[in-house]
Amino acid sequence: MSKSRGAQGKSLYTDEERRRRDASPWTMVQGVLAPLQFIVFLVSLGLVLHYLATGSGYEAATISIVVKTLLLYTIMITGSIWEHEVFGRYLFAPAFYWEDVFSMLVLALHTAYLIALFTGWLSPSGQMLLALAAYAAYVINAAQFLLKLRAARIEGACRSELSLAEAAQ
Repeated sequence: MSKSRGAQGKSLYTDEERRRRDASPWTMVQGVLAPLQFIVFLVSLGLVLHYLATGSGYEAATISIVVKTLLLYTIMITGSIWEHEVFGRYLFAPAFYWEDVFSMLVLALHTAYLIALFTGWLSPSGQMLLALAAYAAYVINAAQFLLKLRAARIEGACRSELSLAEAAQ
């Protein structure tokens, strides 16, 4: 028996969406890019904080922020493809609406950093502070996605237990 989000009220995926998610190669791509981006973020955060504390290491911090931003763009593009394969829309599928909304803020802040870097709009310290604002937004957004992943795992475990109980009857 297939239950939809509307029938359950709380289900993250319909049975068909779950099947498409599990079959999509973009699920694995997201699973690799997300932790990679987080590792780059941690290294970059350390470099940015080092620069702000000491005034040295601007180039290394800048390169790390650019790499982090390029990874962000990559994960957003591939995530949009994944969302289209699973939910039939590139962004703002109901199951990930608020995560996508906040992702737009994260993208805007990272893009503002690149603009500041390439135009000289802000001083080096101003650029690093903008990067920290972008990173703070990224951490919140990452937490949103981790909570959603946890909910999906719990939902999957509950569905498995229900299927086993139904099969035992």
